[in-house]
Amino acid sequence: MYLIIGLGNIGSRYEGTYHNMGFAAVEAAAKLLGVKFKKRQGFALTAEAFYGGERVILAKPETFMNLSGDSVKCLAGIFKPEIQNILVVYDDIDIPAGKIRIRPHGSGGSHNGMKSIVEKLGTEGFPRIRIGIGSPPEYMDLADYVLSEPDRQTRGLLKEAVEKAADAIIDFIKFMSVDNMMQKYN
Repeated sequence: MYLIIGLGNIGSRYEGTYHNMGFAAVEAAAKLLGVKFKKRQGFALTAEAFYGGERVILAKPETFMNLSGDSVKCLAGIFKPEIQNILVVYDDIDIPAGKIRIRPHGSGGSHNGMKSIVEKLGTEGFPRIRIGIGSPPEYMDLADYVLSEPDRQTRGLLKEAVEKAADAIIDFIKFMSVDNMMQKYN
């Protein structure tokens, strides 16, 4: 059983923003798996697939970003995956736009959605895929930046990164190894 969570903010106002890269990645993975998001459970919109004999739940929390932990804790309670089988995908300002980084565990860092998840799960021991969005320009507030839409060139880089993250999600399920993912994608 795998629980794959993409972080973002709900509503059309946030579609296409930097902060919704996690949503974009799990949507791309759902497409690769041939499933659609159509069920609401655990404060999230979910899609269910079976891949290589494994049950896979893809989720987009419907709480806002800073409360993502509420949804993830609820989903973990419903589906009861092993902690190493919970994969969280999200945007990261500390990574150049268009790059992805995979880690087996770690703190929430400066990302409020991840801080919420770590707090609610009571552990940092779950893997994650971070999609680089780059740092905001000096003149721009961080919140304004992550809630803005990228320019055309950056949008192309992020589209490639989202596709790479979706492939990494499939590899995570297929090979059950964060180490393999790190070697291939980092």
